[in-house]
Amino acid sequence: MRFDIITLFPEIFSGYLTQSLLNKAIEASLVEIFVHDLRKWSTDLKHHKIDDRPFGGGPGMLICVEPVVRCVEDVQKMSPLEGIVVLLTPQGQRLDQPLVEQLSSHSRYLVLCGRYEGFDQRVLDILNPMELSIGDYVLNGGEVAAMVLVDATIRMIPGVLGDEQSSVDDSFSRGNRILEFPQYTRPREFRGLAVPEVLLNGNHEAIAAWRATESLRRTAERRSDLLPPAQSQ
Repeated sequence: MRFDIITLFPEIFSGYLTQSLLNKAIEASLVEIFVHDLRKWSTDLKHHKIDDRPFGGGPGMLICVEPVVRCVEDVQKMSPLEGIVVLLTPQGQRLDQPLVEQLSSHSRYLVLCGRYEGFDQRVLDILNPMELSIGDYVLNGGEVAAMVLVDATIRMIPGVLGDEQSSVDDSFSRGNRILEFPQYTRPREFRGLAVPEVLLNGNHEAIAAWRATESLRRTAERRSDLLPPAQSQ
């Protein structure tokens, strides 16, 4: 899977790309990530400016249409794979686990990270991007949201996780509408809190039943909206 991330602040990604599972996935050639500085497509050769005041007045600045469209068109040509253009915006479709699983079936994404007051509307009219939101709040820019998109999606790629069952057991995964059960490791007891005995006896049927019960209990307590009415009581 390939991600082409288009941003005004490419340096934000330098540490992120070298850490943890993502770095291992890149080294294993399971994931490719390229970060592109939008300012390189500015028509302002002196200051590399890419924003301007909105027509009609209003606060802040807007990212201009021309550098964005030129950038996306050029970046598309950098690979024979046709990339789906994604624009990260609070106005977009909510990114949830079922959508992440759908996105994992495609091989390439061009991810537009907004800044300031957003993009000139003609960016959307011309590029017709998939608009995605990671929540009902506003960030200073789309870079953090882009990391969320990458992190969630690459978990679905075979070989990225050490144990493929991990993504299956995750909350919300594979159509799962309940939260994940509590988990424990050594030591068996710490400050008076002991690991549940059922997890220590090696009875896999009993362990599976306990985990299913705990998942339902936790979901009812924390996210009852995920359960049918009869189970949320």
